[in-house]
Amino acid sequence: MKRLSRLSVIALGAMLSTVAVPALVASGVATEAQAATLSGGFDVGPGGFQGNFNPLAATAGFTWLSIYYEPLVTYDETLQKVVGALASSYEVSPDQMTYTFKLADAKWHDGKPFTAKDAKFTIGLAMNVKSGSVLAARLKGISSVEAPDDHTVVIKLSAPSSSLLDTMTKVMMLPEHALSSIPADQLAKNTWWSTAPIGTGPFKFTKYVSDQYVELAANTDYRGGKPALERVINRYFANPAAAIAALRSGEIQFTYVDSNDVPTFKDNKDFKVIEGDSFVVNYLGFNHDSPLWKDVRVRKAVMHAINRDAIIQSLYGGAAKPANCAYVAEQLIPPDIDTYAYDPEKAKQLLTDAGWDQINGAKPITLLTYYTTPLATNVLAAVQAMLAQVGINIVPRAVDAPTYNSIVLNATPDIAQFQMVYAGLQNGPDAGSINVGLNEKQIPPAGPNVARVRMPDLTKALDSALAEPDSAKRNTAYQDVCKVMNTNLPWATLWVANRYGIVSTKVKDFVWTPAPGGGPYQADPQKWSIAE
Repeated sequence: MKRLSRLSVIALGAMLSTVAVPALVASGVATEAQAATLSGGFDVGPGGFQGNFNPLAATAGFTWLSIYYEPLVTYDETLQKVVGALASSYEVSPDQMTYTFKLADAKWHDGKPFTAKDAKFTIGLAMNVKSGSVLAARLKGISSVEAPDDHTVVIKLSAPSSSLLDTMTKVMMLPEHALSSIPADQLAKNTWWSTAPIGTGPFKFTKYVSDQYVELAANTDYRGGKPALERVINRYFANPAAAIAALRSGEIQFTYVDSNDVPTFKDNKDFKVIEGDSFVVNYLGFNHDSPLWKDVRVRKAVMHAINRDAIIQSLYGGAAKPANCAYVAEQLIPPDIDTYAYDPEKAKQLLTDAGWDQINGAKPITLLTYYTTPLATNVLAAVQAMLAQVGINIVPRAVDAPTYNSIVLNATPDIAQFQMVYAGLQNGPDAGSINVGLNEKQIPPAGPNVARVRMPDLTKALDSALAEPDSAKRNTAYQDVCKVMNTNLPWATLWVANRYGIVSTKVKDFVWTPAPGGGPYQADPQKWSIAE
């Protein structure tokens, strides 16, 4: 990417805010949607995970996966509370050590009954690193899973955890009868996921055309009632611009868009704009295995060098809030934390004091990201120019999500490939979800602490917050986490942005929430319909 260090911050913002996105012609399935079929770009944008069919490996993409898989519990569509899905009800013991789920009467797509044995089997797979589960680290606190009868599952913990329910919303139930014969270490790459997956949701898998689309058909025996649609199709696109072109032409009826695409849809009666908080903090992650970032003065210089307000106004159109730790929720932010105001002269002085010329100087620094949208490209161009002004030479490299994960989650990584990352991690709806990206116990392969953060004070604060059973005290505990982050800067936290979806007004009863990772949440796909 070309360096833009000669541009002033203001001129840069003005220039980037006018960057045009070329319209690309989409290809793939039929161009005219049938009345009983809803087509969408469900895996476009940061909530998607194109090409992934395995919920155990999903770090995103739950908007689509939850149309045919279901967890025991999920969030309501406002992301305010956890409600039952395959569990008709659940109870948590006062000490938060025992979770009891009562199961609904449900059937797998092949007609076999869903039972507590399936739930126990699934949780076992999710806890097993050999299965390729990205949830294993979050479930380490489970001491036992019991199935006393076909409709009851009891999870017992070795220590209290206020975040177990949040984690359980990501554990999509899987059929024991279909998967038990596959060894755990062979499960991740098994073709079952993309050829014959079985769930309990309102739609069932019928077809996958490689790199083009996935098709689901109505599950007429769904316990929530026969779906109004006959088919739901997930179209794959090379980039968001291609998805937007397909939306405008009527090839699809829904897709994610960046904030800078929203104005062209706002006053168009053919489309509805859906807006919401992403609950994801975007950050520059310092690879703590790299010697470049050992001195906190260097990390502070990065914060002071970036004009976050200018980027938020010029590129996000004001649809973002600055983040000075992992959280932006008011009750989790302590008073008097450092806001790291834009001050390039202070940044230069900090670098001089730290001896930056000897540490690295003008040598290029690889910044890895999985954000590939035009907006993200522009944001990184702005960050690159701002850091160049103070003497830090970053070189952004954007890759797809699987490539990113293969690099940063590698047990023996090549530090040179990601001395820094531009990424996002959910800071809600449960505040404890940030733990996996910062706790020293979650360093790969144990978990997704991709920046390899090793800060004892931070780990202690996170552990204390997760183990606090009292909700009022828990907020104070997360304020302690915020203080440590703000002082020690394991990341350069940037902002939390709004997210947007665009849906055709022909679609009725459609629910899409800008949830972290795409959800899951109560979307009720069986109620979706589309007018002729």
